[in-house]
Amino acid sequence: MSGPGTPGVSVVICAYTEDRWEDVLAAVASVRAQSRPALETLLVVDHNRALLDRLGEEYKESGDVRVLANAGPRGLSAGRNTGIAASRGEVVAFLDDDAVAERDWLRHFAEAYDDPRVMAVGGRTEPVWASGRRPDWFPEEFDWVVGCTYRGLPGGRVRVRNVLGGNASFRRTAFDAAGGFATGIGRDGSRRPLGGEETELCIRLSRARPDAVLLIDDRAVIHHRVPEVRERFGYFRTRTYAEGLSKALVARSVGAGKGLESERRYTTRVLPAGVVRGLRDALLARPGGAARAGAIVAGVLTAAGGYLMGSVRAVRGGVTFSVAGTGEGGRD
Repeated sequence: MSGPGTPGVSVVICAYTEDRWEDVLAAVASVRAQSRPALETLLVVDHNRALLDRLGEEYKESGDVRVLANAGPRGLSAGRNTGIAASRGEVVAFLDDDAVAERDWLRHFAEAYDDPRVMAVGGRTEPVWASGRRPDWFPEEFDWVVGCTYRGLPGGRVRVRNVLGGNASFRRTAFDAAGGFATGIGRDGSRRPLGGEETELCIRLSRARPDAVLLIDDRAVIHHRVPEVRERFGYFRTRTYAEGLSKALVARSVGAGKGLESERRYTTRVLPAGVVRGLRDALLARPGGAARAGAIVAGVLTAAGGYLMGSVRAVRGGVTFSVAGTGEGGRD
């Protein structure tokens, strides 16, 4: 599987709905086609018995894919923690269930771990629009709304505060030092598209291991499907509001200073430049320029509203979260 001196990589894919059946199969196929083979692939099913049974049947003859149920509460964080606990690799990588990885995805991750200080490596996520093209009004600065790498992130292999959870990897010892993903933050099976669980974990990791190096290598590429419903402004508004709620939880967990460090640069530099670019495009009669500028302003205001609401709820004690351990009880 892995060569001498190179870390074995377990890949965890969390799934929750049969609506993404073909996507899940494609995600697994892309892991199997890696130039640097994975040690194993773990499919963690989030409280969906029908999907668990169907995937179990699909891969029952497989020696490299294991299907298991989320052993914790409903939600993406607990699903990932289940995968971590059951995995055997020195490195654990995460791939979204509606994404496919390019052939050298794991190779680029693995190379970065030659440096023993490296505790996490993320990659670049490209959108695959259901309509075949980016909506004219959709600003690249907000591609995080659809789970993708956004304008403003640095290119190359660079140090970052946090990786993005749908295309990320962690050294196993990172979880030993900081614990797993916090439940109560991030996707929880409800209709509200929350997030931020990987940000909270990365900040907690950097505090537990001040020498830790976290990287993004933009050569580690995955392609993330964006369904038509997420190309609409209604989803954009809902997701940005939910991101504000999530950031309030992250700030409550790790403090506003560190929890919003990157966001301050993003809102004071990246987004104003995006508005200027949109207005310039409008003056040049390029399609969507004014709409993109307007969407950026709307996105900021909506996220700020979500943050204020989330902060009020947090102060009133209406939210809770906990950090799960990722012990070895589930490992082979």
